[in-house]
Amino acid sequence: MKIGDLAKLTDTRVETIRFYEKEGLIPAPGRNSGNYRIYEQAHLNRLSFIRRSRDLGFTLDQVRKLLKLADDRAAPCADVDAIAAEHIAEIDRKLVDLGALRDELVRRLDRCVGSTIAECRIIEALAPAGRP
Repeated sequence: MKIGDLAKLTDTRVETIRFYEKEGLIPAPGRNSGNYRIYEQAHLNRLSFIRRSRDLGFTLDQVRKLLKLADDRAAPCADVDAIAAEHIAEIDRKLVDLGALRDELVRRLDRCVGSTIAECRIIEALAPAGRP
């Protein structure tokens, strides 16, 4: 299949596929007589793995490690577990940060007197030195 077909099947931009190739996450495809890249099922499977990993929030470095482990079927699963645990810890940190952000916005909204922008506590909190 051509790169456009691969892009459609995986809902991935062509530029992103080329980036993954350049980064070594996807092996370089063969070429046909017209010098077009021709992707195989293995490319589709690998790109789908990358997309799913990225959708779950894994970093490119983590995806690279996961792919390396997936390529070595005899590698210990504990290595994958360690990457997943690291990622879960990062998600937990982000959830704490989002909770604090939400609480701050709720406090600002609760203090809103609802008259004019000049008295808006949210705009005041966002603006440097009290002015946008």
